[in-house]
Amino acid sequence: MTVAMVAHHYPHPAHRAEFITRVHQVAEAFRRTPGCLSADCWVSDDAVVSIVQWESAEASAASLDAVQATAGLDLAYDARESRPREIIQLRAA
Repeated sequence: MTVAMVAHHYPHPAHRAEFITRVHQVAEAFRRTPGCLSADCWVSDDAVVSIVQWESAEASAASLDAVQATAGLDLAYDARESRPREIIQLRAA
């Protein structure tokens, strides 16, 4: 069953461009993992949105582990964000 994750990130305006770069780097890392179907960065007026889709829940879990273990990626929530991230897990109907 296809699964997805939609994450809304809320960087402070001074960090918005940097944050978009960070999300693009993480999306590229996801795209290199087995079972990842797509990983993209979108923006709205107040958020940077990452959307990742996998072929299965197992692929999602393995992909998340692999990306979190990737050296040099900046994944941590910190003071550059104005509020906590909103992460939604989805599955195909």
